[in-house]
Amino acid sequence: MSKKPTTGGVLSPTSSRQPVVAVLGHVDHGKSSLLDFIRKSNVVDGEAGGITQRISAYEVLHKQADGVVKPITFLDTPGHAAFQSMRERGVEIADIAILIVSAEDGVKAQTLEAWKTIESHKLPYVVAINKIDKPAADIQKTKNSLVENAIYIEGYGGDVPCVEISAKKGTGVDLLLETVLLLVEMNNLTADITTDATGYVLESFVDPKRGISATLVLKDGTLATSGAIVAGTALSPIRIVEDFAGRTIKNPHAGEPIKVTGFDEIPDSGAIFVSSSDKKLMEKLQQETKGSVIKAVLDPRIYRNAKVVVPVVIKDDSLGTLDAIKRELKKRETDDIKIKIIAEGIGNISEGDIMLASSDEK
Repeated sequence: MSKKPTTGGVLSPTSSRQPVVAVLGHVDHGKSSLLDFIRKSNVVDGEAGGITQRISAYEVLHKQADGVVKPITFLDTPGHAAFQSMRERGVEIADIAILIVSAEDGVKAQTLEAWKTIESHKLPYVVAINKIDKPAADIQKTKNSLVENAIYIEGYGGDVPCVEISAKKGTGVDLLLETVLLLVEMNNLTADITTDATGYVLESFVDPKRGISATLVLKDGTLATSGAIVAGTALSPIRIVEDFAGRTIKNPHAGEPIKVTGFDEIPDSGAIFVSSSDKKLMEKLQQETKGSVIKAVLDPRIYRNAKVVVPVVIKDDSLGTLDAIKRELKKRETDDIKIKIIAEGIGNISEGDIMLASSDEK
């Protein structure tokens, strides 16, 4: 691939790899706007309600002061409270985090929740104070609010790097990226590009024209040009592989986000995937995995004392948002009213789904 940085020679089997960076923070504090500026494009307008509804992965190239170009993979995670499971998944997959805080609002509820998630996974991170160009921006007050909530940045009793930025104007963004790459160097991220690719399923969904697809983030190795991928009990031949922009690619390696189309079932978001040029080996692994899976059975005692049981069939366009909907529905339950999820899946609602929901009895 032409996107790879020049290293002055052939990559050694074990080499440094591009980082996977999760961007987290409170809703509307500028996570997507930051990525928009970095990628010189706009995805915010295409999101329902103006908020990020799913995890997205993007690969960018940052040209350093010395002229060396380095790729960085960014994960854009939702800030809304309903999407906690997505943020957890983003942090689990990432190597570095950016905790973004508005200079107008300071630390808010999801800022703290995101920070606690970062801390629990012991993930190196940098704080980005955004919206410094706004009339109501108060950088000093924002830094004080960070310290008051035990987020100890440099110069305020801690060693967490802090960069002041304007995602809208681009002020400080280069310094932020340099800081991220400095954290990468300090944490010595490496990968063995001679091994088969392994990594995580970031998100999965149904492509209306081509079938089941998944966004994968490679954490080690190189994906072969043929063979198969197994994620949980889902298998896909290595046939349709694209980069984050939808361009066909071959042999992506550690650190890259890719889209793979052709899975025989929807892989779970957050699942670990393995790959091999030996398709028969992957098919055998899939069958062994299926044989060990135990399906969960709903305990009828959960609904025994409820006065009302609402049967629900949930359909969505991706597993990530499906998880968020289930979480929110469960929050609405009381001792008297229970929500019974009798079926869930990806895709459009069918007549069969409606019949299933209407025929369910307590």
